[in-house]
Amino acid sequence: MKKEVYTEYRAEKFLKKWIPVARNELVLNKEKISIKKFPLVLKIISSQALHKSDINGVRIVHNKEELDKNFNELLNITKKKKLKLDGILVQEYKEGYQLITGLKKDPVFGHVILLGTGGIYTEIIKDISIRSCPISTADAESMINDLKMKDMLYGIRGEVANISKLKRILVKLSKIPLKYKNIEELDINPLIINKKEVIIADARIIFGLNKQIHKK
Repeated sequence: MKKEVYTEYRAEKFLKKWIPVARNELVLNKEKISIKKFPLVLKIISSQALHKSDINGVRIVHNKEELDKNFNELLNITKKKKLKLDGILVQEYKEGYQLITGLKKDPVFGHVILLGTGGIYTEIIKDISIRSCPISTADAESMINDLKMKDMLYGIRGEVANISKLKRILVKLSKIPLKYKNIEELDINPLIINKKEVIIADARIIFGLNKQIHKK
């Protein structure tokens, strides 16, 4: 089966009708950047570089000088590696705990939803909970309670994450395959959670092309 991959910018445009997305813009020239509040995150967006961290393709910048330097370095990386560049994603920086969530089409169970400890160490920590889609609010709460990091989310030293919003987002995410049955994989990592918000900071989607991808 042929597949179509949505890189981060395109995936987040698709997802923002269900889940809040960190403000961002895709540019090829740093003079076109309109998001002015630092810190900012810069990322290489290319279908040939889906794992951006592996090529040092993600940078956090705190001022104009750092922005100029790192933007140019990211462009140089794409040239050296001969990547087909969609652009450099400029994204507002969000602080909070990092989660991973997403969907996978299992050949036996159909679509499943996962939730776990996110960030670059996801595969090492292996703190994951999985349920069949769609899920209820009670299922979402159960998934959160499965995690080793639940104590951090529920509160350490007064830092409490927005659990209610997280549960609502998980339920919404689990219902997406009811409409878009040809989603093969949907990865959100990280999903940032703090006291006020739960927001996507990176995403990727793989669609099977045996059916219509989605309505315009």
